[in-house]
Amino acid sequence: MPQDRVVVAVATPIEDELVERIRQVDSRLEVLSDPALVAPARWASDHNGDPDFTLDEDGRGRFEEMLGRADVVLGYPGDSPQGLSEVIAAAPRARWVAGMSAGAGQHVAGAELAPEQLERVAVTTSSGAHAGPLAEFSLMGLLYFAKHVPDLLADQRAKRWPSVRRPVRELRGQTMLIVGLGEIGVETARLARAFGMRVIGVKRTPSDVDHVDEVHGNDRLPELVAEADAIVVTLPITPDTEGLLSADVLAAVKPGAVLTSVGRGAVIDEDALVERLRDGTLAGAALDVFESEPLAPDSPLWELPNVIVSPHVSALSELENERIVELFVANLERFLAGEPLQKRVTADTPY
Repeated sequence: MPQDRVVVAVATPIEDELVERIRQVDSRLEVLSDPALVAPARWASDHNGDPDFTLDEDGRGRFEEMLGRADVVLGYPGDSPQGLSEVIAAAPRARWVAGMSAGAGQHVAGAELAPEQLERVAVTTSSGAHAGPLAEFSLMGLLYFAKHVPDLLADQRAKRWPSVRRPVRELRGQTMLIVGLGEIGVETARLARAFGMRVIGVKRTPSDVDHVDEVHGNDRLPELVAEADAIVVTLPITPDTEGLLSADVLAAVKPGAVLTSVGRGAVIDEDALVERLRDGTLAGAALDVFESEPLAPDSPLWELPNVIVSPHVSALSELENERIVELFVANLERFLAGEPLQKRVTADTPY
């Protein structure tokens, strides 16, 4: 979309130096940013902002005026479907809204945007910005159980020096199955290979993937979980992925395997997961996402000794905004050149 002047409105809390980074992309840019008009961040890379923040009538008018001038909008209030809907309604000139999360596709679905709106306004995700932290979480979960950390902590609390010392497991030589070979899956595979693991994976359309020894279709899941020492689930939620790790698939899991989940919780049949953890088929699970969030107080996952419950925070990083803005800048250069945007949400790829 080449043109003489492009107005970018920043509708999310980001650091001043990152706003300046956007300004430096091209002399044709006018970047509008007023921290007083967005909910202040409570910590680094807090895209929701202070929930108690409100704009008075004057502030609301200035925010809507800023959006009304925008050709491009970075972020939206509350990082939520409602915020996305409000921005698109208030920004009639906008041709692109860049989401700050990998789950912007779910925001599009929740905002109930019509196909014609998605044609008029491109919505992009920040998928890939969180691959590093999520891959590290998965490896942490595997090491946690391989090195018997729950037993170590129990002995430390009891000031107990065990008379019998059990050998720990090594990741080297184990087989990791990655369910979902997007950017998170590829980064996880890279780290796993560095630990000396054999890496296999599944994706909707099998093809060669960096750092992965074998790639299969989703239909091979039952036989693949039977050979995997570690199962890492990175998939977004779509009609095709919901419940993909079903009770039947989990019944085929190799005894002693460890599972980590960093995509979306509804990919896994949670009741069946609990059963495999209770009967010891799964030695452990490190879970950052759940079927329903927040996790219900009566969920058995809270109290199972072989489970790590992480409240959907593993993607958070002090470097997150920097990575998101670099993705945005790369896409902004494409936008200015009239080239197709990457990571665009469409009816066929709602993630």
